[in-house]
Amino acid sequence: MTHRNLTIEAFVKLGDFLRTFCEYITSGTNSELINNAWITSFEAEIEMAQHYNGWFTKENCIHAFREWGNLLTKENLENWLKDYDLTTNKEKIVALIMAGNIPLVGFHDLLCVLVTGNKALVKLSSNDQKLIPLIIDYVKSIEPYFEGRVIFTNEKLDHFDAVIATGSNNTARYFEYYFGKKPNIIRKNRNSVAVLTGKESKDELIALGEDIFRYFGLGCRSVSKMFIPVNYDIDTFFKAMFLHNDIINHNKYANNYDYNKAVYLMSEFKILDNGFLVLKEEESYGSPIASLFYEHYENVEELKSKLISEEDKIQCIVSSGFIDDEISFGETQKPSLNDYADGIDTVNFLLRTS
Repeated sequence: MTHRNLTIEAFVKLGDFLRTFCEYITSGTNSELINNAWITSFEAEIEMAQHYNGWFTKENCIHAFREWGNLLTKENLENWLKDYDLTTNKEKIVALIMAGNIPLVGFHDLLCVLVTGNKALVKLSSNDQKLIPLIIDYVKSIEPYFEGRVIFTNEKLDHFDAVIATGSNNTARYFEYYFGKKPNIIRKNRNSVAVLTGKESKDELIALGEDIFRYFGLGCRSVSKMFIPVNYDIDTFFKAMFLHNDIINHNKYANNYDYNKAVYLMSEFKILDNGFLVLKEEESYGSPIASLFYEHYENVEELKSKLISEEDKIQCIVSSGFIDDEISFGETQKPSLNDYADGIDTVNFLLRTS
């Protein structure tokens, strides 16, 4: 069996398992699987994850597993890889420095390394130490070929041929200093925005809440700012957000909400507030947790030009019929396999790097 087919077969099986696991954990069906060792292991790790990192709630971990389960089908994998010639790859060791802001955020990079026939030297974020190793253990259990192809380390990275590093604008400077001489993808801060026109349906606005609140807004695909027309009725937005008000019951989120609101009030900033989300008029993109920046616009074409000129700061644009490559409301945390971070084709990078 070729490497390509072997890899697809293994990750299809992983997808099958993740879907089964999520169905069991959320609805209690497939009760015959209760004694399955892997079901038990995954359930235990999710419980541990939320104690180790308070942002990794059971709900958000399950959401991440479910989305990967939906992606890892034979059809999706073959469609993703059909335009690449994987036989051109020269096997190499790729260092991966992963972020840990949301569950499994680095898994796509790891998948790209493995499907291209390379080996991964992985430095996990201190915030996400358990979930990805657990998935790789499962993959190795169903396909021994992957034994030794993923090495997790806490030591200084050494003896690798290329690097993919994800971090903040601050850490990116260090990455560029240490890894600049190697073939690399170095990612910095990016945020996602929504553009409202005032013509959105109630359902679209409710779906926007998923883009804002999923993972507590910690992902680069999370909407942290919205552009609204002059004279937009903000009550329409707040009414749609009300269905997400349970988020304030999460202690870490509530603490951030209280803190950021207090800072804004003490600084005498003008804010809008609905009891669990603070809106602040602001030109920058990266709003704090429990806050959402907004900016008014008058001219559609000027806004389009602004977004295009600042595309290096933006991961996703959520809108309806506003701009090319937009993301539909509620879909930012459901990327496809060819939705590459920062628009850089990771598979192509790996294949052309010798």
